[in-house]
Amino acid sequence: MKVIEHIEKSKKNLFSFEIIPPLRGNDIKNIFSTLDPLMEFHPPFIDVTSHREEFIYVEREDGLLQRKKISKRPGTVGICATIINKYGIDAVPHLICGGFNKQMTENTLIELNFLGIDNVFLLRGDPLKSEKSFFALKDGHKYAVDLVKQVKNLNTGKYIDSSFAKEENHPSFNFCIGVAGYPEKHFEAPNIESDLFFLKKKIEAGADYIVTQMFFDNEKYFSFVEQCRIEGISVPIIPGIKPISSKRQLNILPSRFYLNIPNELVKEIDKAKNKESVFHIGIEWAIHQSKELKNYGVKIIHYYTMDRPENIYKIVQAIY
Repeated sequence: MKVIEHIEKSKKNLFSFEIIPPLRGNDIKNIFSTLDPLMEFHPPFIDVTSHREEFIYVEREDGLLQRKKISKRPGTVGICATIINKYGIDAVPHLICGGFNKQMTENTLIELNFLGIDNVFLLRGDPLKSEKSFFALKDGHKYAVDLVKQVKNLNTGKYIDSSFAKEENHPSFNFCIGVAGYPEKHFEAPNIESDLFFLKKKIEAGADYIVTQMFFDNEKYFSFVEQCRIEGISVPIIPGIKPISSKRQLNILPSRFYLNIPNELVKEIDKAKNKESVFHIGIEWAIHQSKELKNYGVKIIHYYTMDRPENIYKIVQAIY
């Protein structure tokens, strides 16, 4: 079932989870250990993030360094298929521009359609660690809006090779498309107005819903939704919530995700005497956020697990 159908048909509040594929060398049990406890709450769908390639330098026999491409995490297709098979719920694979050309993206979409996956979440993705800014592969997409357009084309039967669909009698697809929104603006956008302009372009290109970047001040979300509606963006806007679980995250999250943490939360965590106290504060703050969002009329909340189910379990248990 499509994400927007889950939202439209449900008579109760919903929640969804997002997981990260395990690092290379681990197995599927890592995914199960994250999801098994959370299945008690019957989430309608699970998001699976996508990660681009990385490069390392290996010394050759002649002493020179050779640049070698590696994938530190497995792809989303197999993980999504496993989630559907094991839990009988929808899986939403994230697809990114970085590291993929158009043909590679089309091949992935054909695989997903074969598996009966109805939803995709589309992002540009991050630049390589060695790059100061994002560079697309040759014949790849530079912006998420172009990725949306490619999926929308396949939804209407338009393949990269126009003769492919005719010769093989391939049908059009029917993917539900999600995209990211940034209540505190994308870090590369000069201002929120510019960010909303490009978000609207993704909706006009065919995106069906928005999931926000994590935030810790609900007023940021309320303002973001209001501004989206003023701009004519009428699709569902799902808030993304992540509980803080360590003092280190007070520095890591703002620098990595370009967001603000309310001073009240910072003070509480700074006063905490041990890890358990910080963990508890993060849970209570997320519970408060979730309750306020529900009262605001939000039908579904998206929780970033970061592969730690313990705090997410306590939050959902308290809310639902």
